Amino acid sequence: MASLLDRALDLMSMDAVDAVRAGFLLAAATVYAVSVPSALRSRFLVYGPRATPTTSPESSGLLDRLTKWRVPHHYFRQFYIASLLSSAFWAFQLVTRGFAFQAIAARVNDEHKQQSMSLHQVLTCWILLTMQGLRRLWECNIFAKPSSSQMLVPHWLLGLGFYLAAGVAIWIEGAGSLLSHTLTIDDLKMTNAPSMRTFACVPLFLVASGLQHDCHHFLFTLKRYTLPDHALFRGIVCPHYGAECIIYLTLALVAAPPGQMVNKTLLSCAAFVAVNLGLTARTTKEWYMNKFDREQVKSRWLMIPYVY
Repeated sequence: MASLLDRALDLMSMDAVDAVRAGFLLAAATVYAVSVPSALRSRFLVYGPRATPTTSPESSGLLDRLTKWRVPHHYFRQFYIASLLSSAFWAFQLVTRGFAFQAIAARVNDEHKQQSMSLHQVLTCWILLTMQGLRRLWECNIFAKPSSSQMLVPHWLLGLGFYLAAGVAIWIEGAGSLLSHTLTIDDLKMTNAPSMRTFACVPLFLVASGLQHDCHHFLFTLKRYTLPDHALFRGIVCPHYGAECIIYLTLALVAAPPGQMVNKTLLSCAAFVAVNLGLTARTTKEWYMNKFDREQVKSRWLMIPYVY
């Protein structure tokens, strides 16, 4: 297996860092490509209350058969279980220099090792990602409502893959620092003042997390299939999606290696989040305009005011 992986990376002229970036971007491109043809968009991107039947129960085409592979929508919480398990697994691997860490770090090229995140950057981003997973799992449990909604198996697998890959993305550009230093309890001490970038971005992460939580709480209390009237929703269709994009963008900024504006691996991760949620926000707006007052919804931004 290791030799096959090495051959694949050599064939693509990539190391492990480039491969993780390419994985996120390929996933984003695939989701966008599926959104273009209406036959694919209506079957594979629209789900839950926004979905409308596109075929009769007797339909037997390949696309229609694929849409029958579904799981209950409450499987959504498994994404955050996977995220937390990934965070715990990689924390153990990094501290013990386990086999999985060694296997990936050995496939990071010298250029990426030399332009490495600091240990404190890795630790800070690991803490923030773990906080995100904990909060979202908690919200999935306390804001859960009985529902017959389902999601397609490809959605479910794509979500699991994303959160498992994010657990690698959070540290892979710090492989150089992690290999050159044995982690100890002393590394948890913040002996130096945070950089201006961290000082600015961590509060932004926390504010975006708070806004997203407020949105999720409001949607939980909202009467089903009614137009949201919360202040955040009056000008934006899906402000909680915009908050999610900001959360991952701040991680990419906090994790930027020395001399770089952004961590490109986490930026690729944020790009997937933006594409995936941006397309879902668009279908949500279309559903709102069809179900409610079109003029009341038409002028609303999709996720982030003055941006999208």
